[in-house]
Amino acid sequence: MSAKGFTKGITLNILILGLVSLFTDLSSQMVFPLIPLFLTSVLGAGGTIVGFVEGAAETAASLLKVFSGYWSDKIGRRKPFVLIGYGLSSLMKPLFAFSSVWQMVFGIRIVERIGKGIRTAPRDVIIADSSDAKVRGKAYGIHRFMDGIGSVFGALLAFVLLPLLGFRKVFLVAFIPAAIAVVLILFVKEKTQRSAPIKPESLEISMKALTPSLKYFIAIATLFTLGHFGYPFLLLRALNLGFKNETAILLYVLYYVVYSVFIIPAGAVSDKIKRKYVILTGYGLFAVTSLGLVFASSLSQIVWLFVLYGGFYAMIDGVQRAYVVDLSPPHIRGTALGTFHTSVGLAALPAGLIAGLLWDIICPEMTFVFGCLLSVTAVVLLLSLEEKTYDDFRGEKR
Repeated sequence: MSAKGFTKGITLNILILGLVSLFTDLSSQMVFPLIPLFLTSVLGAGGTIVGFVEGAAETAASLLKVFSGYWSDKIGRRKPFVLIGYGLSSLMKPLFAFSSVWQMVFGIRIVERIGKGIRTAPRDVIIADSSDAKVRGKAYGIHRFMDGIGSVFGALLAFVLLPLLGFRKVFLVAFIPAAIAVVLILFVKEKTQRSAPIKPESLEISMKALTPSLKYFIAIATLFTLGHFGYPFLLLRALNLGFKNETAILLYVLYYVVYSVFIIPAGAVSDKIKRKYVILTGYGLFAVTSLGLVFASSLSQIVWLFVLYGGFYAMIDGVQRAYVVDLSPPHIRGTALGTFHTSVGLAALPAGLIAGLLWDIICPEMTFVFGCLLSVTAVVLLLSLEEKTYDDFRGEKR
């Protein structure tokens, strides 16, 4: 594919937002993969605390996503939400350096994720509005690819700087790329409306306007999330098998390299075939990964499981967002994306608690057995989804 063909339908806004995510994740991944290690090795917390902190943080972010999405629909502006959200997250990063108990990490993590909750849905709408509908999956893929590149380099910096500076100084240095990301947002230009858009009424009415297919998909994605234990437990599994902190960070880098390699192809493929099939493949890979983590006992096995986890996440991260846009009414895309992000995010707290409790009370393997069972259930339910876009649904109503 030529460079011109590759970028067809992709605008400058998408590239700028990609750079924003690149620098933000460069900062975030200097911090976040270290948090489970910091909590356990420095502050003396256990697996339940790790699961609680991560789950509660994602839940806090999720509570705001539907509201920020709805209000961005209501006022017809997205950029202010994006700027405030990234700005708040950036200010929180260096504060981890001053944490002396896990409760401080918890509080800072919550506020940092609130910033994510404010920005996510409005930013995703800007991406949808700034790309041709025929390449929507690729547009989200490019954005998530740049996000992934930032994650790779951020985790590599964490690996290099941790033995030199220690946890706390690494957290302080992470503020620099975060600040650059906020400055870049100023160059984003919102799409101007040629005619007055249809304004949503109340949040309740907007949510009722979501199509049945979209509501069913959101329910499936939420169920899947209950079993999605996330990367902290992959890192803890590596430590549980006797690997050092530095090795765990390198495995995290490997996961994000694989994710970054496959995220754009996954989005592009979803533009050519049904997005549902790409998401199904992702859910299936997660089931295989979970099962593998039950029986893993060597470094080579763990390496392959991190590779599979990267492939799984590449299959769903951008494609699910594009799928939500496909199934949603155009005038309430912010509400639709916010509802999706809020629903799956609210499942993150019980998911983290369940994963941590199974890890501490029964055994680490049970965390992954539970994840496997729920992912298989999600696959079966998604196969039964009667796929109808907003245009299909509107045609039937006429």
